[in-house]
Amino acid sequence: MWDPSTYLRFGDERSRPFFDLVARIPTERPRAVVDLGCGPGNLTAALAERWPGARIRGFDSSTEMIEKARTEQYPIEFSVGDVREWSPRPDDDVAVSNAVLQWVPGHDDLLRRWSGALAPGACLAVQVPGNFAAPSHRALRAVASEARWQAPLAYLSRDMPVLDSSGYADILHADCVVDAWETTYLHQLPVAPGGDHPVLTWMEGTALRPVRAALGDDDWAVFRDTLGARLAKEYPASGNVVFFPFHRIFFVAVKKG
Repeated sequence: MWDPSTYLRFGDERSRPFFDLVARIPTERPRAVVDLGCGPGNLTAALAERWPGARIRGFDSSTEMIEKARTEQYPIEFSVGDVREWSPRPDDDVAVSNAVLQWVPGHDDLLRRWSGALAPGACLAVQVPGNFAAPSHRALRAVASEARWQAPLAYLSRDMPVLDSSGYADILHADCVVDAWETTYLHQLPVAPGGDHPVLTWMEGTALRPVRAALGDDDWAVFRDTLGARLAKEYPASGNVVFFPFHRIFFVAVKKG
């Protein structure tokens, strides 16, 4: 389902929240660091640069992403795995999850399990997108609700898949000292002459991946064109750029004791 080259479009914009998250991690000399949902490994490599003395592991549910990560020969142990099955090891002093948990229904229970299992002083750092009420996702749900696509895309009608910063702090504060915040980034996406709308191109790397996997080629082509037309109305170009606000939710939780 995941295509590393598509995901890495707008790499600078996608990576900025990761670096903002990691900058708030207070741990100085972790023994082991794990990247939960590491994608193609380019950001996991930044963890190895920050903590060169630590053992760095990264895993992702996408075989394609892990294959891409392994081709880069990073000093990191990469493997295919499911975040729902992960549990902290005693020496996992830092665990990072960047733009992953929005894909995991019921991840509030997962966070409770993780926070309970962390060793004292260990840190869990998480970022999730908080833009599900944005025009981009309203347009996506509107197109998906049309009769032609209701059955294969029913999952898009589910409730808000993430909490706000207060919700995550409430889950974690009994076990952890929690630093939680929210930020809206204003991305200025370039318009390619004669090309697709840049917000459509952005969404193809993330939100539209399961849509593409669920639809045949003909249905996907119609869906994509229909959504692109809606996005062009919601995000009109200003000269050669489209302004694309993107809200994100962060927390860094350090286990008490």
